[in-house]
Amino acid sequence: MTEINHGDLIILGVTIKPGESKEVNFNVANLHTSTPVNVPIIIERAKKPGPTVLFTAGIHGDEVNGVEIVRQLISKGINKPKAGTVICMPVINVFGFINLKREFPDGRDLNRVFPGSPTGSLAGRVAHKLITEVIPNVDMIIDFHTGGSGRFNAPQLRFEKSNLELIALAKVFGAPFVLYSKNLPKSFRSTCSKLGKPILLFEGGKSFHIDDAVTNSGVNGSKRILKHLGMLATTIKSMRPKHDCVFIDDSKWQRAKFSGMFKATIRIGAYVQKKDVLGYITDPYGKFNYFVKAPNSGYIINVNESPIVYQGDALFHISTKLKRVLK
Repeated sequence: MTEINHGDLIILGVTIKPGESKEVNFNVANLHTSTPVNVPIIIERAKKPGPTVLFTAGIHGDEVNGVEIVRQLISKGINKPKAGTVICMPVINVFGFINLKREFPDGRDLNRVFPGSPTGSLAGRVAHKLITEVIPNVDMIIDFHTGGSGRFNAPQLRFEKSNLELIALAKVFGAPFVLYSKNLPKSFRSTCSKLGKPILLFEGGKSFHIDDAVTNSGVNGSKRILKHLGMLATTIKSMRPKHDCVFIDDSKWQRAKFSGMFKATIRIGAYVQKKDVLGYITDPYGKFNYFVKAPNSGYIINVNESPIVYQGDALFHISTKLKRVLK
């Protein structure tokens, strides 16, 4: 990781010197009531030089578990480094967070409008400000997300294949799974990658839900990264994850063959054999009961927790091919 200049740090016109702590307001627009909306950026700098790491969450307003992870990093003082700089943005899409919606008030998905425009839509202006005012100052980003539409993600990291730097960082982070996935056009991850900024995207849990296991995975992984970079201020005897990270080379969704009431019976993250029963679909009248069976052996990395499904709905995300990664 190539470190950028570590003299005075200037973000949104505010200067933060080594050893200083500051809260900078990332303000783009007021509410329609003219009420100002403060989106704080919490910046902690050590006097000793080191990398600058950015923790982000809430790109989607309904993904509160990611917000909780960054909140804990701040409340527990993990963001106060002994070297370098830690920047935390717990809620980027504060408009969606306030309205309990995934998108911006203009209906746009912030994660599909990067790098944005200074004269575009509200979402586009937020994207542009983030990319031009904050991202140039950082060496690495960890971005926290959750599953959507009632689908629960096992804690996992996502990035493109063959990125040796991110593979090494992922092993340090220690999430249960790494799912190789292409960078989506106009996404935050894709834009940061094009700018040469290494970014780990963490997925875990589901919308409008906070899960302790997911939160712990995100917080502990962040601590391991900071320790690896020589930035963690607290002393911890052992931070090794309980299990080695499973790298998933390929996976597929299993979809509902019938509409009805759905109940998953397999736990998230479990390894299943082909034809194992994963759950069942019934009707409200007690006349129909269909057992959903695994189409192949693999790990269950996402489960649909909706009680009602329609034919074709995604039920389970199952690994189909694992990648051996040398330790």
